[in-house]
Amino acid sequence: MEFDTGKNSKNRNYSRRKPQHESEIVSELGKVQPQDVAIEEAVLGALMLEKDAYSIVSDLLKPECFYDHANQLIYEAIVALGVKQRPIDMLTVTEQLRLDGNLEEAGGPVRISELTGRVSSAANVEYHARIVAQKYLARELISFSSQISTLAFDDSIDVYDLMQEAEGKLFDLSKNTLKRDVVQIDPVINEAIKKIQDASNRKSGLSGLATGYHALDKVTSGWQNSDLIIIAARPAMGKTALVLSMAKNMAVDYNTPVAIFSLEMSNVQLVNRLISNVCEVRGDQIKSGQLSDQEWNILMSRVKQLYSAPIYVDDTPSLSIFELRTKARRLVREHGVKIIIIDYLQLMNATGMKFGSREQEVSTISRSLKQLAKELDIPIIALSQLNRSVEQRGDDKRGKRPQLSDLRESGAIEQDADIVCFIHRPEYYSKSDVDSEGGNIQGLAEFIIAKHRSGATDTIKLKFVSRFARFENWDDRIDSPNAPAEELVASRMNSESGYDNIPDRVPTPTIDDMPPQGNVDFLRDNNEEIPPF
Repeated sequence: MEFDTGKNSKNRNYSRRKPQHESEIVSELGKVQPQDVAIEEAVLGALMLEKDAYSIVSDLLKPECFYDHANQLIYEAIVALGVKQRPIDMLTVTEQLRLDGNLEEAGGPVRISELTGRVSSAANVEYHARIVAQKYLARELISFSSQISTLAFDDSIDVYDLMQEAEGKLFDLSKNTLKRDVVQIDPVINEAIKKIQDASNRKSGLSGLATGYHALDKVTSGWQNSDLIIIAARPAMGKTALVLSMAKNMAVDYNTPVAIFSLEMSNVQLVNRLISNVCEVRGDQIKSGQLSDQEWNILMSRVKQLYSAPIYVDDTPSLSIFELRTKARRLVREHGVKIIIIDYLQLMNATGMKFGSREQEVSTISRSLKQLAKELDIPIIALSQLNRSVEQRGDDKRGKRPQLSDLRESGAIEQDADIVCFIHRPEYYSKSDVDSEGGNIQGLAEFIIAKHRSGATDTIKLKFVSRFARFENWDDRIDSPNAPAEELVASRMNSESGYDNIPDRVPTPTIDDMPPQGNVDFLRDNNEEIPPF
């Protein structure tokens, strides 16, 4: 299933003034496709009159923007001269058409001279060029919608595949035709000053979104809007545990709406890990349901923190970048989501687009994520795998530490990201609680900021509590990360929360005891599809 937008149509034979594109046929309703040949001729005449006119329209027009085939050939000759930085006038364009073998098909020298005689100056060439570009875009949209309509009637084509491919082609069309205007620097300076003033008025002193990890926030000043943040690590380092801990901190402690797209785990598995994180109940106990009465009481009391938390979960497998774009826009518009987390990047795809290799596809995905972050003006965190180079390096203190070249499948990830971070747990590789120098590394997790486009790089110490798959500030807890659950009940953390007077025996709770569900949304339950905007 492929869409033909007419881009390979130049190999066809056409007579003068005959439309080139398949999209340029008269519709079944008898309507002529959008076009204005007189404006096209005015643009071509202006380009041959003034030497600087081509630089004004070169980023607005391409040959296929012209409805008239002869006009396309003339503009192709002008582009060829512009690329070679040669003068563009009636004589040089005529000579270029002769070299290309297109002079007669373009109307001959007489028509070239006629074009220059139809305009007196190039004063309005940009305005006229925009009209030509808009007419072309309208024709492409008509052709696109016509092909979609035809394919939708074909019962042999899966409608969801058609939707994904159509969205991909539409995104590609908009990306290639819509360009932002240049902005004079004054309003940008005013916006920057306002953000600095807003940051100075905050008690936290952060200009971005607080993560709950104080040392990290100090380096980054919080996650910044429009940033693409890559968090990468080898398997079993705790990538999902870290972003879940971060999401809990942001949503529960700071009331920041968070969206999590989990391509690897179901939404129930994800929430089970959140429950383990918040309630301090081991994951294996949650899966088996083998909890003591005391543990049930702790779970039922603490899980209330998650109710009404602004956390939105989507577990669509093999999510495409186009589905993500649609859902992300909806989340921002309807729920005010401030940050998006994707677990993980290599499981995404770019359905509807063709690539020569998986590396090219991953490059497109990472570039699209950065574009989405800029469009929505929110930070996007994407988890990423590392290749096996880490495992093959030496066993010295720094040998297993990840580096930028370890990012898997594409060097474009490093280029597109504003921040690239790695998780490194020395304890995992040393199989010991102390390093080679005798330092205590029990529970130590190094959060390595290897690239920071607008700030410093650094290594942040965090504490990994393996029993509950949770990351904490290094200096926050007073107890051992692997202390038994019974000892944690009487800890300072639990006392402050009011759970130190737990009865010895309580009845096992039922589902009727659970409070009503709040804002913890599951965007995709029972394989229910979300309609596009």
